[in-house]
Amino acid sequence: METVGEFLEEWRNGEPFVQAHTSGSTGKPKDIRLLKADMCASARATNTFFSIGKESVVGMALSTDYIAGKMMCVRAELAGADIVAIKPTNNILLDGVGRPIDLFAIVPSQIQSFIEHPEYAFKVRNLLIGGAAPTAEQCHMLTLAGYSAWISYGMTETCSHVALARADDPLRVFSAMPGISFETSSDGRLCINCSNFSVRRLETNDIVELLSPTKFRWRGRADGVINSGGVKMIPEELEALYAPAMHGLPFYVVGVPDAKWGQAVALVAETDVDTLSKIEIELRAAIQDHRKLPKKYLAVSELPRTSNGKIRRCIIPET
Repeated sequence: METVGEFLEEWRNGEPFVQAHTSGSTGKPKDIRLLKADMCASARATNTFFSIGKESVVGMALSTDYIAGKMMCVRAELAGADIVAIKPTNNILLDGVGRPIDLFAIVPSQIQSFIEHPEYAFKVRNLLIGGAAPTAEQCHMLTLAGYSAWISYGMTETCSHVALARADDPLRVFSAMPGISFETSSDGRLCINCSNFSVRRLETNDIVELLSPTKFRWRGRADGVINSGGVKMIPEELEALYAPAMHGLPFYVVGVPDAKWGQAVALVAETDVDTLSKIEIELRAAIQDHRKLPKKYLAVSELPRTSNGKIRRCIIPET
């Protein structure tokens, strides 16, 4: 695992790029080169949004092997801010931190640690959630605990986020960072216009509801759409529908081959068969539209995950 010091050595070595790794949540993990100029453009936009300057403190408990950790270091470096870098853990303790932290970057698996420590809301002015989308319940609990939290939208190729949504916004509307605008392709995929970056324009594989050139609602991945008997359904929207009945259990939705319908909706959960049978009964009672109900249920001892903890959808998970 790369340390903050090792990354900063690479950052200051005079080369125009740094090495980074994609997480593998939407494809095979890969090594890529990121231009430092693009990373600077992204860092400046975030620093402007959160008013990060020389008197600021930023924090993280993330590895600099991945873009989220690298970018927190770049933001601190460009702003002249202090950085509190904690060893990556899901049990984050800030009792020994004296000064307030203006921006602390986390991933969803670390949210529970802050929910269990509402006293840290006075120490952390803004939580920046990246890596994967947090659940509505996680966002609600963070808000109840007194945190100002933000959900990020972006990818390694865009050097972290290009849009942010407030965690206390039930509609989860993402707003563009400075210098960014959005369009959609003919099939509803998000296109990012980023004139401050070398790529200029990037067509994503994400289906969105475009509200304006600077605002959108994320719906799901285009390559995951399930076509069941001619009815097209987005797994991420079904997951939001099923979430109350899952009671916090890790799960995902995926399309599986079906002789009758072409594809069928399958719910894969990290639980036992008896619990999943109870969940099936609860879903059937709660969801009136039978087309949106899972046709197949699969209980597994452990869901497939990427190296940095994201759930990885696959048709037949290894057990």
